[in-house]
Amino acid sequence: MGRQQQSVCGGAGWWWRAVAWWGAVVLGHLVSHGRAGLLDTNPGLAYNFYRTSCPNAESIVQRVTWAQVAANQALPGRLLRLHFHDCFVKGCDASILLDTAGSEKTAGPNLSVGGYEVIDAVKAQLEQACPGVVSCADVVALAARDAVSYQFKASLWQVETGRRDGPVSSAGNTGSLPSPSAGFGGLVQSFAAKGLDVGDLVALSGAHTIGKASCSSVTPRLYNGNATTVDPLLDSAYAKRLITSCPNPNLTPASPPPASTVDLDAATPFKFDGTYYSNLLNKQGVLASDAALTQNAAAAAMVANLTNSINFYAAFAMSMKKMGRVDVLTLKNGQGKIRTQCRVP
Repeated sequence: MGRQQQSVCGGAGWWWRAVAWWGAVVLGHLVSHGRAGLLDTNPGLAYNFYRTSCPNAESIVQRVTWAQVAANQALPGRLLRLHFHDCFVKGCDASILLDTAGSEKTAGPNLSVGGYEVIDAVKAQLEQACPGVVSCADVVALAARDAVSYQFKASLWQVETGRRDGPVSSAGNTGSLPSPSAGFGGLVQSFAAKGLDVGDLVALSGAHTIGKASCSSVTPRLYNGNATTVDPLLDSAYAKRLITSCPNPNLTPASPPPASTVDLDAATPFKFDGTYYSNLLNKQGVLASDAALTQNAAAAAMVANLTNSINFYAAFAMSMKKMGRVDVLTLKNGQGKIRTQCRVP
């Protein structure tokens, strides 16, 4: 974590101004909606939902998550992706965590999802403090926020809690996940099915400012059969770098040996910032779905706006809150349960 910590803690005062600014926005929003923070637009979620039933719940999640991230700088990207893949399949119900036969974990898009060990560690601590109280779905949402926020030592967005856990997990339901090769129309359709608009699509795609992409998701943009045929939406110099990391899988033996993954943001791979959007404008988006955001005028204008990291943080915070409400199970709608072990129904 040395290089990352240096870039964040060494005189980067504007990062703190960004956090303070967004914190003021969130605080004002909470006050305007009453002391409990319950919003009218969601089916039973609230800020500080566990304030009486498990007062230290959120501090426990943060403490355990930050300790894990301090030892593994890849975790923010993994936990953010885990949360996304959970919410886009049957809603934010922790169904992706289940180890049942034919579960979501076994589906192709989820084979590279990670971070489960962090959820297990957090849940174990919560069960010691408040048995049977805090849902696995809320742990996933909180851990994603805390993992990303470790870089700043302050929360980048507020998480509404009160989700309950779903009992069913099926690989057959993962078709709702957006494809890394999707065009703009397909992405809009996938997000609209979850009640998310183009602004949410652009903001949430900013999660690709950290994390990795598998070479199998990249090579279709570099090769056509045995030939090198680079996607015209890729900068030629950047494409050569990708080819070095991800050689043509159709050639045997591949030379040089292929990397299994590449950084989604080659410029600042472990820094949560607006650089991802600058990369897109420079035709350096790794995935076809990244490049697709520049092929629509309205989306491209949003991309340009979010190159400013403060604008990105604000947009990302609002869209994460919207995503966190997708098809949730709560006491209000009388669905779901609290799992004591996140991998077991």
